[in-house]
This record gives sequence, C-alpha cells and structure tokens, in this order.
Amino acid sequence: MKVLHIITGLDVGGAEQQLRLLLRRLPARCEVVTLTNPGPVAAGIEADGTPVTHLGMTGDRDLRALPRLAALIRAGGYDLVHTHLYRACVYGRIAARMAGVRAVVATEHSLGDAVLEGRRLTRGVRALYRATERLGTTTVAVSDTVAARLRRWGVPEQRIHVVPNGIEAHRFGFDPAARAVIRARLGLPPDAFVVGGVGRLVAGKRFDVLVRAVTQLPGVHLLLAGDGPERTRLLRMAEQFGSADRIHLLGAVRDVVGGAAAPPCAVRDVVGGAAAPPCAMGDVGGSDGGGRAGTGPGTGTGSGTGTGTGIDVPGLLSVIDVCVSPSPDEAFGLAVLEALASGLPVLHGSCPAVDELPADQAPGARRFSPGVQQLATALRELRREGPGRLPVPPVVRRYDIARSAEALMCVYEEALATALARRRHTTGPAPEPAPSSAPAPAPQAHPSGVVSLPDPARSPAPSPLSNS
Repeated sequence: MKVLHIITGLDVGGAEQQLRLLLRRLPARCEVVTLTNPGPVAAGIEADGTPVTHLGMTGDRDLRALPRLAALIRAGGYDLVHTHLYRACVYGRIAARMAGVRAVVATEHSLGDAVLEGRRLTRGVRALYRATERLGTTTVAVSDTVAARLRRWGVPEQRIHVVPNGIEAHRFGFDPAARAVIRARLGLPPDAFVVGGVGRLVAGKRFDVLVRAVTQLPGVHLLLAGDGPERTRLLRMAEQFGSADRIHLLGAVRDVVGGAAAPPCAVRDVVGGAAAPPCAMGDVGGSDGGGRAGTGPGTGTGSGTGTGTGIDVPGLLSVIDVCVSPSPDEAFGLAVLEALASGLPVLHGSCPAVDELPADQAPGARRFSPGVQQLATALRELRREGPGRLPVPPVVRRYDIARSAEALMCVYEEALATALARRRHTTGPAPEPAPSSAPAPAPQAHPSGVVSLPDPARSPAPSPLSNS
C-alpha cells in the first residue's frame, strides 16, 4: 500500500509529531507533502527515512497550489491519501478527487467546541469543512469527544472512526539524575515545589490562569515550556504580581520523538523543483494539534532573558512535582498523558483521553473547575501531600503509539475497500488503460490563481454546536 500524507505544515505541534511517530510504525510505503513551512519536524521525518515535499503554498487562498498538489498525487500513483489539519484536509480532499484517488482519510486532530486549530469556528469555516469532508472516504477522530462533535456537525456516523493519539511511554519515565542536574542548571532549590506546564502560549490554553495561581503560592516555582503570542503578557503578569523570580518561561523545548539529531532536511520544493532551504533545527517540542510546545529557539527563564535551556519534555517532567494543563477545550490531551507516563499527579481543565475513561484508569489525574482560586487551592493540597512519583497508570498503556498505528492500518484497509466498491458500483469493471507515453495534463488553476476561502475573522460566529 502506497500512502501520501498531506499536512498543513511541519513546524512544531502535536499533529506534526504524531504523524512522525505513526510513520515509523505504519507498514505501508509512505511519503509526505507539507503545504507550507517545512520546519523541524520535516527534518526529523526525513532523518527517519520518509521523503517530504514542500508544496510552497503561500496562504489559505492560494488556489495555484491545488493543481500542483493534484498533479503530484497523480504522478505518485498512491493508493490512499491521508490528510492532517484543516487547510490540508480542504485542499487535499479536492486534489485527491481531481487526481482520481478515491480512498481519502482525514484525521481531525484539534476540533474543539469553539475553535478549530486555534481559529474561531465560524459558519464559513464549518461549511467549507463539511463540504469537502464529503469528498473523502473516512474521517478519523482522535477521541470520542471529537467524534461526537463531528456528528453534531452532520458528518455521518458511518464515516467516523476513532483512532486515539499515542505516545512512546518509555521516553517519559522519571529520571532522578536529570531532575537534579536540570534543577541545578535552572537555579531551582533542590527541595522547591515546582509546578509545570507544556503548550503553545496562546490565549485558548489559559496559561494566564496557571501563572496567576502560582503567584498566590509563596515559594512555589512554575516552569512553563512553550512559546507563542501570550509570552510577553505572561511575563508582564508575573512581574506585576511580584513573582518574576518564580515564574520561568523556558521557551520551546527539544524534540520529544527521539532518535538521532536530524541533519538539515532535503525537502523537495515542488514549486521550483529544488531542495527547500535547510530546516531550522533549533529547539522543538510536540503537542496536540492545536499546538503545545512553541516554535523558535529557547528563550530563557524568569524575565525572559537568556539563550535557551536545552531541556526536552521528558527532562522537564522529571524536574517538576505536578503538571497542570489549564486549557478548558482539548481534543485529546497529549500533555496530560505524557505527564502521567512520568508518574506525575496532573491537574487538567480538559483531557478527553482521561475524561472518557473510568477514574481508576488514571488515578493521578484530577480535573479542576476553571478559575484561579480553584487551581490555587488544588495546588496547595498537592503541596501539603508532598512530592513523590505515582505508579504509571493503565491509561498510559492504553494509548501506546503502536496500537494507534495498528488501528489506523485497519482504517486504511476499510477505506480502500469502500473506495473500490463505490468505483465498481458507479462505473462497473474498469477497462484496461491504453498505453501512453505522455503524462496526463495538470488541471488548470483559476486565472487569478486565488480562491476565496472563508475568512474566520469576517464570518459571523455560529451558535454553539449548531449544524448551521
């Protein structure tokens, strides 16, 4: 089976890292196309042995990318196309249909109640998603919560399959030696109670709630790994509350997928036919599709000065005493799962990976009500109980990445069978193609080269969970 994965970008993010993990385990011949930004994860995928092509898309409305993508799919002779993230799903499904590939799987990595990959869910965004979803064969949800949201959107039940995200649990095991070394490097007292969080610093992750809660707990330190537009605001907040010496913003963290360091990636640029510029191999991290560890170089601690920490996610988890994920709207909750694999107690606002299961599957995870006071109270209770590692709970074994890859292969096989049955029903037995040495002409773009996709900022907001 030959599979083409199409993804919006390969900078740092949970969907991107999840794709890399799956590619290592899928028993299929896989290739990858990134519409934009062949970043650090592209370098890692190339280092693992999977070819990556950069389509060179310039924006959401770049219709010129569509015939290029269709021609690439046609030339590749793929049995199945698998799309990841909103823009790739929209363009990938259309291009696959243009290229004659009917087996199309799309994974919905980051669908929340009010946002999709950080963009506001407007009527236009929702309508375009639903229209192009019909061009595919199967939509994969990463949790039952996401599957329920898709059904409320009007996606037919029979087209939805749940394939949870997965992790390599052994990479997150507690390392007491790393704990001591990294605490010393960061200037943390050996006996300090340290709270941690991992994620993109965007408003929806609600790290402002976590910062304000820690400012109310004298002597408690916060390590926050990630980068994003909220960084300056969070630093200013820490200073306003007189806690800048205890609030440590570490910037982005290093790759958690593991393996040897990737060389600059030889990603093929489909626009010019040459290799794309070398990928910046600075510090990276992974997360949910909505983003977890931010992009860019590590940026120090405390007031924001410094040149980076060189810490990876497993190292960070060994340093801290409790992990907090304050986001109230998640599609899965990879950060929570990784912390549980490290034996940490976890406080979370939303984590379908845990919330959908019986409590005994993750006894160290506790959901807290949104609000600064509620979180501060929960942290005080954990501090009184004293630091210590918990046994790795059953939920971690449930979400092993190998199981996710096996489940995804079953989806692929069913999608291929469905596409074949539809083709036979529609056209009957396919005749043998006439020999030809000339390639099929590529589809022509609109003369303007631009398509007007819905602009989330201009579309009126829909009523919550409506199908309009």
